[in-house]
Formats: sequence, structure tokens, C-alpha cells
Amino acid sequence: MTYAAWGFFVLAALTDWHAVYRENKRLETIAKPATLVALILVALSLGASDTSPGRWLLFALAFGLVGDIANLGDSESRFKMGLGTFLIGHLGYLVCFSELGLPRPGWSWAVFGVLILSMIWTREVTPSTHRQSGLALSAPVVAYTLVIAGMLILAWFTGDWLIAVGAAVFVVSDSVLSMNRFVRPIPHAQLAIMTTYHVGQALIVAGVLGWT
Repeated sequence: MTYAAWGFFVLAALTDWHAVYRENKRLETIAKPATLVALILVALSLGASDTSPGRWLLFALAFGLVGDIANLGDSESRFKMGLGTFLIGHLGYLVCFSELGLPRPGWSWAVFGVLILSMIWTREVTPSTHRQSGLALSAPVVAYTLVIAGMLILAWFTGDWLIAVGAAVFVVSDSVLSMNRFVRPIPHAQLAIMTTYHVGQALIVAGVLGWT
């Protein structure tokens, strides 16, 4: 069951990446949510529903799925809806990682270097969103940034390298998205966003549920 679920996930993800690359919106409408559904099936097959961290992981993935569906539209209202659902999902990750325990090994403190690099690269995002839409958009973006920063820190503090790398890759996805949407166009941004998003989530699932 687990290998079949992973196979479904890989197939759905590759299909979605192909759809994004080809700008095939019809195919992406199917493949994008199917990829998160497949990842939820992976988590369930690994026993996520049997443990508290696993249940919070499912919570986070479920809100990620809702966010994916919301972001199939390009309007600002759909973006805000997606932002809100992903924020809730990241709160789920915060609880999930806390439930795993936070031993904070020596290498985990390097997360602050990762965080600083991310902040430097995306430093123009908040001013740009404020110029474009005022506090109505810049305030939610700041709130989301703080939550995902917390998610990244706790991911590294779990001491599990899969979770740490997965969270870092997830932050790359969000950073590319925000830079591309609010600051300046990035070549092949949508493909970069989706590949890092799916890989990051998959690594987190594997790390939380001990699948290696």
C-alpha cells in the first residue's frame, strides 16, 4: 500500500509539473489537487492517523490541499484564501513538530542562517505588497511569513534531517512565489514553485512518519 501510494504521488506530481511547464490549466486543475490527495494517502498508509504528530501532519496536508485548490485561480481574493489556508496548515506543522520533540542538536541552529538568507532575498516582498494593496494584503503576508519562519525553526529543532530539508525546500517554494508575484518575474517560476513545494512536503511526510 505504501509503495503504491508513493507511486501515485510521484505520477501525480510529474503530471502537475508537466502541466505547469506546458501551461495546461485544464490538466493542472486535476493534477495539482491529486498530488496532495496522493500525499495524504501516503501519510495514511504510513500510520499517520495512529499518532498525535501524524494527525497534525494530516491536518497540515489537508489545509495544503484546500490552499492548492484556492490557488488554481489567479485573483487576489483567491490568493488571500490560499494564504489563509496555508497559514493554518503551517500552524498544524508547528504543533506536529512540537509533538515530535525538539532536541535541538548542534547542527539545527544553522536554521537561523537559512532564515537570514531567506529574509535577505525576500526583503522587498512586504514593501511591494503594501504598495500594491495596502495593509489588506501586506498584513496577512507578514503574518504568514512569521508563521512559516516558526515552522522552519521547529522543523530543524526536531533533529530529523528529512524534516529540516523538507521545511527549507518548502520555504524556497514560498519565497519564489512571493518574489515572482510581488517583486519581479522569475524565469520558470511556476515550475520551480511546484517542484519545491511537492518535494518539500514529501520530505516532511517521510521524516515525520519515519519512512526512509
